[in-house]
Amino acid sequence: MKQHRFRATTALAALALAGFGATQASAANVVTMNTVQIFGTIDPAKISDYTDYMAAVNLYDGLVTVDGKGNLVPELAESWTVSDDAKEVVFKIRDDARFSDGSPVEASDVVYSVERLLRINQGPANLFADVLAPGAVSAVDAKTVKFTLSKTFAPFLTTVPAIMILNEEVVRANEGSDDGQTWLATNVAGAGAYTLKSWDRGAQMTIVRNPDYYKGFGEGPIDEVRWIITNDESTVRSLAASGELTMTSQFQSPETYKALVDMGRFNLVKEDTSTAFYLKLNTKVAPTDDVHIRRAIALATDYATIREVIFPGGVLSTPLPKAFADFHADDIPEPAFDLEAAKAEVAKSKYAGQEIPITLGYVAGTKFEEEISLLMQSNLEQIGFKVTQQADPWNRITEIATKVETTPAASQIFFGPTYPSPDSMFFTQYHSKAAGTWASMEWVQDPEIDAMIDEARGTGDVAKQAEIYRKLQHRLVDMQTDVFLLTQTVQHAMDKCLTGFAAVPMQSFDYDFSRYSWTCK
Repeated sequence: MKQHRFRATTALAALALAGFGATQASAANVVTMNTVQIFGTIDPAKISDYTDYMAAVNLYDGLVTVDGKGNLVPELAESWTVSDDAKEVVFKIRDDARFSDGSPVEASDVVYSVERLLRINQGPANLFADVLAPGAVSAVDAKTVKFTLSKTFAPFLTTVPAIMILNEEVVRANEGSDDGQTWLATNVAGAGAYTLKSWDRGAQMTIVRNPDYYKGFGEGPIDEVRWIITNDESTVRSLAASGELTMTSQFQSPETYKALVDMGRFNLVKEDTSTAFYLKLNTKVAPTDDVHIRRAIALATDYATIREVIFPGGVLSTPLPKAFADFHADDIPEPAFDLEAAKAEVAKSKYAGQEIPITLGYVAGTKFEEEISLLMQSNLEQIGFKVTQQADPWNRITEIATKVETTPAASQIFFGPTYPSPDSMFFTQYHSKAAGTWASMEWVQDPEIDAMIDEARGTGDVAKQAEIYRKLQHRLVDMQTDVFLLTQTVQHAMDKCLTGFAAVPMQSFDYDFSRYSWTCK
């Protein structure tokens, strides 16, 4: 037998650098990357945001993974079959699949990993709670595992990469009284291409390549990845100038990207993504409990300045990015900036004729979000609002998002597919069962919305799904649950010798460093 946290960390980054010492960070086998958020957990049953997954996809493998086009590709499983009614999926595990300690990956490990995920009921468990009952995953033999769904769930296969497989024997030996949560908070029991070397929470994390990784590596593999946690632009530029930095986060200022490119060692790598940037409007608190106020805020948004000057990106006209072309409601017009129309909407609201207090929330220390929030304040105060700015670190945002009354009226949030299906954009943000997270700060809780999402999940007819998703987009746009700011164009300044980045439409699967290589001698 055998898973956005954010801190202003100039000082912590300096400590991390001191801990690294005088290393050759730009050496061929070492990548040093800054990230603007802290790693919250590395337990596969508890990981929930982009930074958590950045570590997890390197430390753990799943049965299948996702490529840059959103296709499912084999990982621990070499093949799989689906029954005619789509309620039974059988995976065949590779004979050579091994955990990092050298022990074989077996079907019992998969059963244990899923059962533990469902018991703990955190992280990605919400994807499976309605379709996998206890005992629904069984070992047919040592290398064959069967999933029996309690009902048809059209996106099921696309969610499977979120199940990271644990070494059951190792976890059981360290499970204590909490299913191994304490131990797995700081230790790894996976089959990933990398193992954990060090982790100074809030400052840095370092992982090292597993030379015996069952899938092997291509030429110029990355032997070590070091993440330094800082959102300070001057620190990032200093790290680059010193030769320490290999790759930036995707959230740097245009000035920082330009400064690094001008150094001559970096390329600016850009890719369009299926990640959307929203101003999420809390539909349950004043004043955004009034649809006319929500529409006024949307009309008072200077989209062109935001996506062309402050944070370059593409047009977003519905909750679903156009990357999901077969499901996108193309007849919904692009949102417009119109202060006169915004004033008219305010006049229709129950708050008309009075000064309207509103809180605008954003991630502390993020320069472009601060600029957007100040731009919004300037426009909103022209049409009768009294704006309060609320800048919080990411871990505080995830906390206040759990309650209606502590969620700001408006919050800047990036959200991309947690699995490569339009369902991931709708269920996680708008279904009542997903309320109370940073992804669902709208607090929609609308039976009609829930019913449409459930209907799309329950049919295998793609044409029917597309019809439902288009109606759903019209409904959400009419409710003005969000201000649809832009679709993200991801940018990284990368050392010219580092290759392999490709945007993947699932969490942070883009940062699986087993896919990267160092091309310089």
